[in-house]
Order: sequence, then structure tokens, then C-alpha cells
Amino acid sequence: MTLRGAWDRHAQDWIRWARTPGHDLFFWQFGLPHFLELLPEPGRLTVDAGCGEGRLTRILRDEGHRIAGFDASGQLARAAVTHPDAAPSAVADAASLPLKAAGADLYVSYMVLQDVDDLDGVVRESARVLGGGGRACFAIIHPAQSALDLDAATPAARSYFAPRRITDVVERDGLRMTFESEHRPLERYARALEDAGFLIEAIREPVPDQALIAALPSAAKFADVPWAIFIRAIRALWAGSKG
Repeated sequence: MTLRGAWDRHAQDWIRWARTPGHDLFFWQFGLPHFLELLPEPGRLTVDAGCGEGRLTRILRDEGHRIAGFDASGQLARAAVTHPDAAPSAVADAASLPLKAAGADLYVSYMVLQDVDDLDGVVRESARVLGGGGRACFAIIHPAQSALDLDAATPAARSYFAPRRITDVVERDGLRMTFESEHRPLERYARALEDAGFLIEAIREPVPDQALIAALPSAAKFADVPWAIFIRAIRALWAGSKG
């Protein structure tokens, strides 16, 4: 099954996971505040690629962004537009967005790039919709974290450098979610950005504080090996003809 198909298969579980009040503390108390620190001020148009059920789209809309969300899962995009406080969202593959070239000045992608089948196509498409001078902000599972599979049967499956499919089933407080992704080394992401004409401006590897660890003890392990890496990149002006 493709990663796209897997996320559509688990869409209803994700909607419950994301919308149950007080459940996804990693997002609300850890990931989101650090991600928002990277974002520039709202401009002409912000694209939320892989918007899921729409929570980040709604947050950025409330922060003053003129925003459009897209998700390849019809179930998730439908959940986004039928939310009581819906922000604009539609079904679309992140590698082929229904937007004109250089029509946006900010592209956000929160915990998505490790979940796409065509990494290069998605990053190239982000460059196309931004044009020269546009900025992209990505949050991904840290490759140092996704590489940790000490129980793998073969040395290749334990290698940091070997891309491989990951299935992580998480149960917490009566909710179950299956996360389907692909481990890729950090250089793989950096090369995709480089080839699309991006220059990396900022990298963050947030560390959970004691308040989060007290509320969610499992977060303690991310004080030693980072859970996520956040990247802000700018589309180089000289790369404007590559889109």
C-alpha cells in the first residue's frame, strides 16, 4: 500500500486522535509552539500541504494568514471542510497542487514529508507554487529518531542511511493510531530542497521541557534523541526559472 493509501485507511483514527480534547499534547504543547516560531508574518497566500483534518489550517487562519489547505486523503480533506470552524481546504496531491506558479509566499508542511511517496515531486511543487523569494517551513520526524529500530532483523534495517517503510502503532488513553511513514536520512531531505532551488535559513531540534514530560512521561526519551526537526527554507531568486 502507498503511504497515501495508508493514511486514507487510518483517516478516521487520525481525526479522533487530533480532535479529542487534551489528547495530542505533543502537538499542542510541543510541536506547534516551536513550529510557529519559525513562520514569517502572513503574506499574500499561505499553503498548508498535507493539512489532514485541518487543525493547523484553522490555527494559521486565526493568526491572520490567508490560507488554503490541501490533503491527498479525501476523508481528511472532507473532515477539514466540514469542521464547525472550517478553513479553506481541498483534496489534492501535494506533488500536484491546483495553484498557479508563484502564487503563494509561504508554504507549510507539518509532519508530512516523511509520509509522502514522492518526496522530490512534493518539494519541487512547493518551489513552483512559491516562486523566487517564497519561504517554506517543514516539520518532520527526526531521522535520528525514525532510524531507531534496534529489534530489526538485519543490519540494513538498522542502518541510519537505509530508507525504509515504518509502521508505528500507538495506543494512548483508549485511542489507537497507526502512523505509516518512510525513514529517510537527513541528507535526503536536504538534497530534495537543494535540487528544488531552496536555501535553508533555519533548523531547529526542539527539546521537551519538564512541563511536557510531567504531562506525558513518554516524552522524556526525546530529551536525548530529538523527536522532530523543523526547517525554514527560502526559494532562491536565481532559481525562479526552475519551477
